[in-house]
Amino acid sequence: MHRILIIAGMCLLCLAGSASAQQRTATDTVAVRAIVVGNDTIPSITLQIVEVVDRLPKRLRKERERWTRLRNAVYVTYPYAITAGRVLKDVNQELNRFTSKKQRKAFLASKEQMLKKEFGDKLENLSVYQGKVLMKLIHRETGENCYEIVKELKGGFNARMYQTVAFFFGGNLKSEFNAQDDKDIEMIVQEIQLYNRFN
Repeated sequence: MHRILIIAGMCLLCLAGSASAQQRTATDTVAVRAIVVGNDTIPSITLQIVEVVDRLPKRLRKERERWTRLRNAVYVTYPYAITAGRVLKDVNQELNRFTSKKQRKAFLASKEQMLKKEFGDKLENLSVYQGKVLMKLIHRETGENCYEIVKELKGGFNARMYQTVAFFFGGNLKSEFNAQDDKDIEMIVQEIQLYNRFN
Protein backbone atom coordinates (compact mmCIF):
# COMPACT_ATOMS: atom_id res chain seq x y z
CA MET A 1 0.00 0.00 0.00
CA HIS A 2 2.88 2.32 0.90
CA ARG A 3 4.46 1.74 -2.54
CA ILE A 4 1.19 2.66 -4.34
CA LEU A 5 1.01 5.96 -2.43
CA ILE A 6 4.62 6.77 -3.31
CA ILE A 7 4.04 5.99 -7.02
CA ALA A 8 0.84 8.04 -7.05
CA GLY A 9 2.62 10.94 -5.34
CA MET A 10 5.46 10.81 -7.87
CA CYS A 11 2.97 10.85 -10.75
CA LEU A 12 1.25 13.89 -9.28
CA LEU A 13 4.59 15.68 -8.88
CA CYS A 14 5.48 14.89 -12.51
CA LEU A 15 2.14 16.14 -13.74
CA ALA A 16 2.37 19.28 -11.64
CA GLY A 17 5.87 19.93 -12.92
CA SER A 18 4.88 19.51 -16.56
CA ALA A 19 1.77 21.64 -16.07
CA SER A 20 3.71 24.47 -14.55
CA ALA A 21 6.09 24.40 -17.48
CA GLN A 22 3.28 25.30 -19.90
CA GLN A 23 2.22 28.89 -20.51
CA ARG A 24 -1.53 29.63 -19.96
CA THR A 25 -3.33 31.83 -22.50
CA ALA A 26 -6.85 33.26 -22.76
CA THR A 27 -7.88 30.52 -25.18
CA ASP A 28 -7.11 27.75 -22.67
CA THR A 29 -10.42 28.19 -20.91
CA VAL A 30 -13.80 27.03 -22.22
CA ALA A 31 -16.83 28.15 -20.25
CA VAL A 32 -19.23 25.29 -19.63
CA ARG A 33 -22.13 24.70 -17.31
CA ALA A 34 -21.34 22.79 -14.17
CA ILE A 35 -23.23 21.06 -11.43
CA VAL A 36 -22.07 20.84 -7.84
CA VAL A 37 -22.35 17.44 -6.19
CA GLY A 38 -21.20 17.57 -2.58
CA ASN A 39 -17.77 19.24 -2.73
CA ASP A 40 -17.19 18.35 -6.39
CA THR A 41 -17.87 20.63 -9.38
CA ILE A 42 -18.65 18.54 -12.46
CA PRO A 43 -18.77 20.06 -15.97
CA SER A 44 -22.14 19.54 -17.66
CA ILE A 45 -22.48 19.69 -21.45
CA THR A 46 -25.76 19.04 -23.27
CA LEU A 47 -25.16 17.29 -26.54
CA GLN A 48 -27.45 17.72 -29.52
CA ILE A 49 -29.96 14.91 -29.89
CA VAL A 50 -29.13 12.70 -32.86
CA GLU A 51 -31.48 10.04 -34.11
CA VAL A 52 -29.73 7.05 -35.61
CA VAL A 53 -31.93 5.04 -37.94
CA ASP A 54 -31.34 2.34 -40.44
CA ARG A 55 -32.44 2.72 -44.07
CA LEU A 56 -36.04 1.81 -44.71
CA PRO A 57 -36.54 -1.63 -46.23
CA LYS A 58 -37.13 -1.54 -49.97
CA ARG A 59 -40.83 -2.42 -49.57
CA LEU A 60 -41.41 0.54 -47.24
CA ARG A 61 -39.39 2.90 -49.47
CA LYS A 62 -41.61 1.93 -52.42
CA GLU A 63 -44.75 2.53 -50.34
CA ARG A 64 -43.47 5.93 -49.21
CA GLU A 65 -42.70 6.89 -52.84
CA ARG A 66 -46.20 5.76 -53.93
CA TRP A 67 -47.84 7.75 -51.11
CA THR A 68 -45.76 10.88 -51.82
CA ARG A 69 -46.58 10.71 -55.54
CA LEU A 70 -50.30 10.30 -54.85
CA ARG A 71 -50.31 13.08 -52.24
CA ASN A 72 -48.60 15.49 -54.62
CA ALA A 73 -51.07 14.60 -57.40
CA VAL A 74 -54.09 15.17 -55.15
CA TYR A 75 -52.71 18.50 -53.88
CA VAL A 76 -52.18 19.66 -57.49
CA THR A 77 -55.50 18.45 -58.92
CA TYR A 78 -58.02 18.86 -56.10
CA PRO A 79 -58.56 22.61 -56.73
CA TYR A 80 -59.42 21.78 -60.37
CA ALA A 81 -61.91 19.13 -59.23
CA ILE A 82 -63.64 21.61 -56.92
CA THR A 83 -63.81 24.13 -59.75
CA ALA A 84 -65.16 21.45 -62.12
CA GLY A 85 -67.92 20.61 -59.66
CA ARG A 86 -68.88 24.25 -59.24
CA VAL A 87 -68.78 24.98 -62.99
CA LEU A 88 -70.82 21.87 -63.84
CA LYS A 89 -73.48 22.86 -61.33
CA ASP A 90 -73.64 26.40 -62.77
CA VAL A 91 -73.72 25.13 -66.37
CA ASN A 92 -76.57 22.72 -65.63
CA GLN A 93 -78.58 25.51 -64.01
CA GLU A 94 -77.94 27.82 -66.94
CA LEU A 95 -78.80 25.15 -69.53
CA ASN A 96 -82.22 24.70 -67.95
CA ARG A 97 -83.04 28.32 -68.85
CA PHE A 98 -82.47 27.82 -72.58
CA THR A 99 -85.24 26.42 -74.74
CA SER A 100 -83.53 26.03 -78.11
CA LYS A 101 -80.67 23.72 -78.97
CA LYS A 102 -78.86 26.61 -80.71
CA GLN A 103 -78.86 28.74 -77.55
CA ARG A 104 -77.57 25.83 -75.49
CA LYS A 105 -74.80 25.16 -78.01
CA ALA A 106 -73.75 28.83 -78.09
CA PHE A 107 -73.71 28.99 -74.29
CA LEU A 108 -71.60 25.82 -74.02
CA ALA A 109 -69.15 27.11 -76.65
CA SER A 110 -68.69 30.41 -74.79
CA LYS A 111 -68.27 28.58 -71.46
CA GLU A 112 -65.73 26.21 -73.03
CA GLN A 113 -63.71 29.14 -74.41
CA MET A 114 -63.72 30.83 -71.02
CA LEU A 115 -62.55 27.66 -69.27
CA LYS A 116 -59.83 27.01 -71.87
CA LYS A 117 -58.55 30.53 -71.39
CA GLU A 118 -58.51 30.18 -67.61
CA PHE A 119 -57.31 26.59 -67.19
CA GLY A 120 -56.05 25.36 -70.58
CA ASP A 121 -52.31 25.78 -70.03
CA LYS A 122 -52.46 24.53 -66.45
CA LEU A 123 -54.34 21.37 -67.35
CA GLU A 124 -52.10 20.63 -70.32
CA ASN A 125 -49.10 20.63 -67.97
CA LEU A 126 -50.55 17.85 -65.81
CA SER A 127 -48.88 14.46 -66.05
CA VAL A 128 -50.87 11.40 -67.14
CA TYR A 129 -50.87 10.18 -63.53
CA GLN A 130 -52.21 13.52 -62.28
CA GLY A 131 -54.89 13.36 -65.00
CA LYS A 132 -56.04 9.96 -63.72
CA VAL A 133 -56.26 11.29 -60.18
CA LEU A 134 -58.14 14.36 -61.43
CA MET A 135 -60.76 12.17 -63.13
CA LYS A 136 -61.38 10.30 -59.87
CA LEU A 137 -61.63 13.59 -57.95
CA ILE A 138 -64.08 15.04 -60.49
CA HIS A 139 -66.29 11.98 -60.02
CA ARG A 140 -65.99 12.43 -56.25
CA GLU A 141 -67.08 16.09 -56.51
CA THR A 142 -69.81 15.78 -59.15
CA GLY A 143 -71.11 12.23 -58.86
CA GLU A 144 -70.57 11.76 -62.60
CA ASN A 145 -67.55 10.33 -64.38
CA CYS A 146 -65.81 12.41 -67.05
CA TYR A 147 -67.26 10.31 -69.88
CA GLU A 148 -70.82 11.08 -68.75
CA ILE A 149 -70.02 14.78 -68.39
CA VAL A 150 -68.51 15.04 -71.87
CA LYS A 151 -71.36 13.02 -73.37
CA GLU A 152 -73.94 15.24 -71.69
CA LEU A 153 -72.30 18.51 -72.72
CA LYS A 154 -70.59 17.72 -76.04
CA GLY A 155 -72.41 14.65 -77.33
CA GLY A 156 -71.72 10.94 -77.59
CA PHE A 157 -69.31 11.17 -80.55
CA ASN A 158 -67.00 13.59 -78.72
CA ALA A 159 -67.18 11.47 -75.56
CA ARG A 160 -66.09 8.36 -77.50
CA MET A 161 -63.31 10.29 -79.23
CA TYR A 162 -61.94 11.65 -75.92
CA GLN A 163 -62.23 8.17 -74.40
CA THR A 164 -60.12 6.76 -77.24
CA VAL A 165 -57.44 9.41 -76.75
CA ALA A 166 -57.44 8.78 -72.97
CA PHE A 167 -57.14 5.03 -73.60
CA PHE A 168 -53.93 5.52 -75.64
CA PHE A 169 -52.41 7.39 -72.70
CA GLY A 170 -53.42 4.70 -70.22
CA GLY A 171 -56.44 6.61 -68.90
CA ASN A 172 -60.15 5.95 -68.76
CA LEU A 173 -62.76 8.72 -68.75
CA LYS A 174 -65.17 6.27 -67.13
CA SER A 175 -62.98 5.83 -64.04
CA GLU A 176 -64.88 6.51 -60.86
CA PHE A 177 -64.00 7.34 -57.29
CA ASN A 178 -64.56 4.38 -54.97
CA ALA A 179 -64.44 5.11 -51.22
CA GLN A 180 -62.98 1.66 -50.48
CA ASP A 181 -60.39 1.45 -53.28
CA ASP A 182 -59.46 5.13 -53.13
CA LYS A 183 -59.28 5.57 -49.36
CA ASP A 184 -55.80 7.09 -49.65
CA ILE A 185 -57.15 9.81 -51.96
CA GLU A 186 -60.00 10.45 -49.51
CA MET A 187 -57.56 10.73 -46.62
CA ILE A 188 -55.48 13.30 -48.51
CA VAL A 189 -58.60 15.28 -49.50
CA GLN A 190 -59.65 15.41 -45.85
CA GLU A 191 -56.15 16.61 -44.96
CA ILE A 192 -56.49 19.43 -47.53
CA GLN A 193 -59.95 20.37 -46.24
CA LEU A 194 -58.70 20.43 -42.65
CA TYR A 195 -55.70 22.53 -43.65
CA ASN A 196 -57.93 25.01 -45.53
CA ARG A 197 -60.36 25.23 -42.60
CA PHE A 198 -57.61 26.41 -40.24
CA ASN A 199 -55.81 28.58 -42.75
